Amino acid sequence: MVLAWIILLPLLGALINGYHALSCRLRQQKVIHGMVNFVGVGLPFVAFLIALSQGIPFILGAEEPIRENLFSWISVGSLHIEAGLYLDRLSTLMVLIITGVGTLIHLYSIGYMKGDSGYAKYFAYLNLFLTSMLILVLGDNLLLLFLGWEGVGLCSYLLIGFWFEDKAKAQAGKKAFIVNRIGDVGFLLGIFALGVLLLPGAGENAVIFNFEYIESQIGLITVSKVFWLSAPFIITLFLFVGATGKSAQIPLYVWLPDAMAGPTPVSALIHAATMVTAGVYMIARMDFLFDVAPETLHIIAIIGASTALFAALIAMVQTDIKKVLAYSTVSQLGYMFLAMGVGAYAYGVFHLMTHAFFKACLFLGSGSVIHAMSGEQDIRKMGGLKKALPITSMTFLIATMTIAGLPPFAAFFSKDHILWKTYSHGHPILWVMGLLAAFGTAFYMFRLYILTFTGKSRVSEEAKAHLHESPFNMTFALIVLAVLSAVAGFLGLPEVLGGHDWIAHWLHLGSNAAEAHGASHSHTMELLLMGVSVAVATFAILLAFVLYRNGLEGPNKRARAMRPLHNLLTNKFYVDEIYDACVVRPIYYLSQSILFTVIDRKLIDEVLVNRSGRFLAWLGSCVSRIQNGFVNRYAFCFLLAFALMLGIWVFN
Repeated sequence: MVLAWIILLPLLGALINGYHALSCRLRQQKVIHGMVNFVGVGLPFVAFLIALSQGIPFILGAEEPIRENLFSWISVGSLHIEAGLYLDRLSTLMVLIITGVGTLIHLYSIGYMKGDSGYAKYFAYLNLFLTSMLILVLGDNLLLLFLGWEGVGLCSYLLIGFWFEDKAKAQAGKKAFIVNRIGDVGFLLGIFALGVLLLPGAGENAVIFNFEYIESQIGLITVSKVFWLSAPFIITLFLFVGATGKSAQIPLYVWLPDAMAGPTPVSALIHAATMVTAGVYMIARMDFLFDVAPETLHIIAIIGASTALFAALIAMVQTDIKKVLAYSTVSQLGYMFLAMGVGAYAYGVFHLMTHAFFKACLFLGSGSVIHAMSGEQDIRKMGGLKKALPITSMTFLIATMTIAGLPPFAAFFSKDHILWKTYSHGHPILWVMGLLAAFGTAFYMFRLYILTFTGKSRVSEEAKAHLHESPFNMTFALIVLAVLSAVAGFLGLPEVLGGHDWIAHWLHLGSNAAEAHGASHSHTMELLLMGVSVAVATFAILLAFVLYRNGLEGPNKRARAMRPLHNLLTNKFYVDEIYDACVVRPIYYLSQSILFTVIDRKLIDEVLVNRSGRFLAWLGSCVSRIQNGFVNRYAFCFLLAFALMLGIWVFN
């Protein structure tokens, strides 16, 4: 039951802090911050230590997974589903990221959320979020994964809309929840299709949703049909629809930028290390199924590359520090899906890991800036913050160089692996799109850094009086994440640079055929493309420096010459407006004009309720004339009914 404690400890923290928050509210007492901190941060840290102790054998080379059956969950006819936990190399990596980075974010939150009226409730939600994500990655079957999947969806709603007194923040939480439900319909259809396919041929006590059982039936799935289409194609396509919602891919990415309405540590937790990577994890976990669905993989690769480039273009003109990072997250998730789509599952997970480090560092760094600026998020009102925030500036710069793909920082290795596998697996157009996204990434991130930390200060006099470096618990998390951002890439040092590409061999995801195809290209070509990606990133950085070294004066003049394109990017390609015109308003009109007016008012209220009420009232008035209290009339009715019954009996 050791694995269960990894989940139970954050859950216990959520229950304790949730009870404390509720009792303090009812009794109108002050929250005990020390207890909240001890429980809210300490229990996830202990979960990390347990996960580390269980994961060390896998890190050292063990291959046999750890299994724990907790209890019988669902038992209907021949269908039997155990609530079981499963730890292998992939889930070890995910659990260490979730609990490790999650603990750092919890620690950071102590300083960031200090003085907030919902302090205990906030930590309860964070702990519950970790619990849901751990269920997702430790569950040994698809239904447990879906349970965690829905749990993180609920927690994201609670955390994004945490300051729900602000209508815009409340709406952002609702938007995230609703858009994810759209994707989850696809996920459920994929699960149902898989169940319909596997259940008829399963024996007694079938465990058809267990990952190991699904893999053992891959031959049956490959030759089967669902809705007159190839079963692997239709099942994986439905599952990918769920992933587009959870991991913010085109067309269901629109919730993630609005999710910046929540507290900044929430952004770091949701958009760096946990929820948004759930779709990537799901595909990696089900790699054996996606391997036999090349059509779906091709769709995934196209969607991933398109999302990476699309979001990078939007990020190039954003002025809200958190919105830049939000679109950056969408773009980096696109890279991960590009890797999955070309069959390079291990490198998609590798980029997931490095992204957890550098993006958490960037989000927490932005939170440190916002904290120092008394809530200001507009980078046009910043500049020259390096002197006042030296630790934040240095860690932010390291994470910026990492995401830009500069060697020897972590994302250079993970991103270059993805670009190389995309090219070597025969997708040159997608490689070009990925390279352009890399150019945009380096440009918008250094634009962000230059406008925030360097140059002439544009900070108001009032804000200058409050500028200060964040407390130690916040800067400590930044330093740890910056160090990981700098060195984690060496886990995937490619063979062409003298390494052993350890993480890809360690994870061993997907078929070996895709890797063998990539091996036909020479190391010279790999080095050449590596040099091209570094040159592109360097050029983008120099361009950002030339344009923004003096603030926004130069770019504003140039923007007037490119006003149509600038407006298009500033308005995010008008996607939200298109959704509003094509989806939101028609549904609202339908609900108001047809569902409300015709069905609710006319049919339900008028016909079913009012007219039936009037009929019953008339019937009641008729009956009331009979039941008037006169015995002779009761006797007459009795005799009349008896005569009627006698007549029916005689004539029949």
